[in-house]
Amino acid sequence: MFRDEVGHIASSNVQAGRAANAQSQTIATLLLCENSLLRVGLQYILSGSCFSVSDINFQEALSLIGSSDPTPKLYLIDASEASGRTIEIAREIKGKNSSARIAMIADHFDLSFVQAGVSAGVDGFCMAGSGRDVLIKSLELIMLGERIVPGVLLRSMLQQASMPAEAAHASMPTNQTPPDPRVHKLSPRETVILQSLMGGDPNKVIARKLDITEATIKVHVKAILRKIGAANRTQAAMWATGHLPPGMGISAKA
Repeated sequence: MFRDEVGHIASSNVQAGRAANAQSQTIATLLLCENSLLRVGLQYILSGSCFSVSDINFQEALSLIGSSDPTPKLYLIDASEASGRTIEIAREIKGKNSSARIAMIADHFDLSFVQAGVSAGVDGFCMAGSGRDVLIKSLELIMLGERIVPGVLLRSMLQQASMPAEAAHASMPTNQTPPDPRVHKLSPRETVILQSLMGGDPNKVIARKLDITEATIKVHVKAILRKIGAANRTQAAMWATGHLPPGMGISAKA
């Protein structure tokens, strides 16, 4: 299941502890990038972070897959060409180092490429245009087991997932489609937050919209997941797409 950059269900305290541990450890990182300018740029961006990037070129990096010492915990692949070869490199990495995390970086991704990448074992897809802090935080989340997908692709996936439900809804008589009772369990503020999840907004953005703290957002998200029976934020957003009536949650008061 796809998750956005904060799509996990651990408690905020546990998550904070895991993130702190990830930041305090040095993570051996192998960068596979044919574009020398991009490679140098990424090395510079990641310098000073917990990610220790090997200073080698693309061909040397390819030869070290599964055999370098120390064994990389993270492989960062330039996916600018979005080719079948890129997918095969990811599949080879996973076959030789199954415990490693794999992230791809590019200016843009299409949905079919992301789906192929996930099947090959890719854990996250990062936008090259992201700021330094966003990229590093995304990689840290990937190391914590999260799957990172650009918000625009997440929205596309949600729209595709909602199409069968919308078609089924259109073909059924009105008297056979009562509102899901779980909708009424949500407070107005939880409904507003759920609508933001549908748009792929991270906690920081939602908190800024509602003028409350990220910690409060995390508490609300956890309550939403429990009330609607979703395992993570993406499942919650997909559920909301098919069940949340238009116009709900206009008021953000708890």
